Amino acid sequence: MDLLSEAPIPDATLDTKAAAREFASEHVRPRSAEFDAPGEYPLEVVQEAQSAGIAGVYVPEEHGGAGWTLADRLAVVEELFRADGGIGLALQLVDFGAKVVTMTGSPDQQAEWLPPVAAGDEISGLAATEPAGGSDLAGMTTTAHRDGDEYVLDGEKYWTSNGVVADWIVVYAQTGEPGHEGYSLFVVPTDTPGYDADAITDKMGLRASQQARITLDSVRVPAANRLGPEGSGFYQLASFFNYGRIAVAGHGIGLAAAALETAWEYVHDRELYDEPVAEKQTVRHQLVEAREEFGAARALTWQACDHVMADEHPAFWASLAKSHATRAAENIAQTAVQLHGGEGLREQNRVNRIYRDAKYPSIYEGANAVQRDLAYGHWPEA
Repeated sequence: MDLLSEAPIPDATLDTKAAAREFASEHVRPRSAEFDAPGEYPLEVVQEAQSAGIAGVYVPEEHGGAGWTLADRLAVVEELFRADGGIGLALQLVDFGAKVVTMTGSPDQQAEWLPPVAAGDEISGLAATEPAGGSDLAGMTTTAHRDGDEYVLDGEKYWTSNGVVADWIVVYAQTGEPGHEGYSLFVVPTDTPGYDADAITDKMGLRASQQARITLDSVRVPAANRLGPEGSGFYQLASFFNYGRIAVAGHGIGLAAAALETAWEYVHDRELYDEPVAEKQTVRHQLVEAREEFGAARALTWQACDHVMADEHPAFWASLAKSHATRAAENIAQTAVQLHGGEGLREQNRVNRIYRDAKYPSIYEGANAVQRDLAYGHWPEA
């Protein structure tokens, strides 16, 4: 069974999808357990993906990228996350900070920071969340004070994407009074004095990806590293997340597909009391319900992708898709584990790994409860 059909995908994106599927089949799924068990960052796979044009290329062609659309990104993450959530996230995050620079940076800033990422020579990241909270962008406490031609950054960030392995990250910091106009974005090289990062270990899932806790102790960066006007960071990041949440919906779709396909194969191969498990009516009903939920989530995600690319109420559609698709992933993964019985409780079993991974997308890039508030607040007819 192949749930990630070509049906909803634009013709111009099909080659990108095919390349991602081939890479995922050859380099990601076969190595998923290898990196999940120790929680090891898959640097070798990342480098292979960079060479293959699967990671680090979500930047404009004039800066060496592939010129991907949001549809390309979504098609790729579906395939990567079906193969493995942890490695899939590691590959997607290579150009996480670079996409922020693409959307908010000046031509000179883009020319400085994007080409090394697109060439596979550097890895970028993003630091927004803090230990005291993650979804309230107007409540972060890391500060950036102007001092002549520099800014001095102080504070802590938590769950920072690629905080240890990145060559540079985009940091969201307070530059004025708390509120929507009190924050700015800065490019911070990770070898800057005062920058310190520790990888978060012992995670439940997505173990192959890297998140870190970072401290910024009088970190000085040139004023030229500020992205956009001072005080524009909240709005810049909110706009960026409209794109990011479509990708996160794709995380959910890929994991849901993996869970349902794995469960289907297991119940059709396994016998219980001299009868295939799939012959049980309850099992069949669970599979059908999961298929219904998957189909609705994928259709909504691709519909939302179209609206975001057209700039048609992007906050509404991105929040709707992110909330629904990631919830579907959790529900379907839980069903899949249940259908595996005791085997689903073993960590080395693939369905167990999918189940652990599926919890994360409903939390990052804004918890789903926040997404529903955003969707209501940006309701198109309101």
